[in-house]
Amino acid sequence: MFAPSFWWKPGRGRLLSPLGAAYGTAAWLRMQRKGRDAGVPVICLGNLTVGGAGKTPAALAVARILLAAHERPFFLSRGYGGRLAGPVLVNPSVHTAMDVGDEPLLLARLAPTIVAHDRVAGAEAARFGGARVIVMDDGFQNPSLKKDLSILVIDNKRGIGNGRIIPAGPLRAPLGTQIARAQALVIVGPGDGAKTVAERAWRRGLTIFHGHLEPDRQHLAALRGRKILAFAGIADPQKFFATLTDAGIDVAERESFADHHRYTAAEAQTLLARAEAQNLVPLTTEKDYVRLSGNPQLATLAGRTSALPVRLVIDEEQAFQEMIAKAVKRGQRPSTPLRA
Repeated sequence: MFAPSFWWKPGRGRLLSPLGAAYGTAAWLRMQRKGRDAGVPVICLGNLTVGGAGKTPAALAVARILLAAHERPFFLSRGYGGRLAGPVLVNPSVHTAMDVGDEPLLLARLAPTIVAHDRVAGAEAARFGGARVIVMDDGFQNPSLKKDLSILVIDNKRGIGNGRIIPAGPLRAPLGTQIARAQALVIVGPGDGAKTVAERAWRRGLTIFHGHLEPDRQHLAALRGRKILAFAGIADPQKFFATLTDAGIDVAERESFADHHRYTAAEAQTLLARAEAQNLVPLTTEKDYVRLSGNPQLATLAGRTSALPVRLVIDEEQAFQEMIAKAVKRGQRPSTPLRA
């Protein structure tokens, strides 16, 4: 679904604040619970708000650091939008987004990925499979597992919107409660929407990093000189369109869909017809592309569509790597069953 537009407008959502307060209280109580020890270090990437902030690219960046350090990371995800409760080891050649969600399919390209609604069971499956480190691509607000390092990711343009809690605003839980349970904050992209959060995080002693999403240069080079039909079903499609425009890509047509949108055959036919009528190249995000794959009704669109890979680049790269290494060393412990 689309996030309500008033979530991102300061001062809006006041009438729903009592419901937000009730939701926030429940979230606060839930986050007080003590998590179980996974037996291996757990690094968690989380969003303060509903909607994309760069969490999955951040998880991939962490895993690349671990792989370069000769660790064996496993991703652990709930698999939002997928039908399988798990635990299940994601196989991109077998599973589709309808099975496990779109994000796990992207993660599984880099490292073994477990989808599990029950995070404790998922951690057991990961460790049984040989994980030496677990990287959680969600679950920051879920207290079931003990985290050795929690990193919040925030979009510097969108920030936290009106600063209210669901359903009055986009916050998943009270801001102070979330910041108190993190050790680092990654601010993604240009802007000043994260200024207030950064100030509070700094006062709480969080380490603050800055990063930007960098599109693949080879893919961009192949697109230059072509007219593009850009479409995206992510939390902020305008960010994708702006990335293309900033890179000098000629975006002749654009189409936005809801976050995690499941494309229909009719929508695929419409997009193809628009592209063919104007000799446009259909282009989308990697997350959207995996939702097109594996569905025979969308095969023609998938075959004609390009996906633009992006990578999160951390400005303070050395310090970020050192933080990850320290968390892994700190979290290493003897092999034992999960315990309360």
